[in-house]
Amino acid sequence: MPIDRKELFSISHYEYGQAYFGSCDGMRYRVARNPLANVIFEPAEKRVGEMLRASIWPEPYGYAHTDPELIKEEDFPFSAEGLDDAVRWLNGELEKRA
Repeated sequence: MPIDRKELFSISHYEYGQAYFGSCDGMRYRVARNPLANVIFEPAEKRVGEMLRASIWPEPYGYAHTDPELIKEEDFPFSAEGLDDAVRWLNGELEKRA
């Protein structure tokens, strides 16, 4: 079953410095603003270089307890379209593991 875009909230969720964690068919994943920080009150002109980072790794451990060499990451534009692209990438990685 593919990862549903609606599960990952809207792009504004990531402006609060919150990551989204999930798992699907033995693959764990994380989507977060990079750099991870609460920027909701930061002026747009100071938000230089912000991206969305999608990360995947095998179960059973969480992100913080997984060997970094097992984590694969991809960056996307920090936008609703970038979030759509991240979901497509996650689902593509999920298909590769099937």
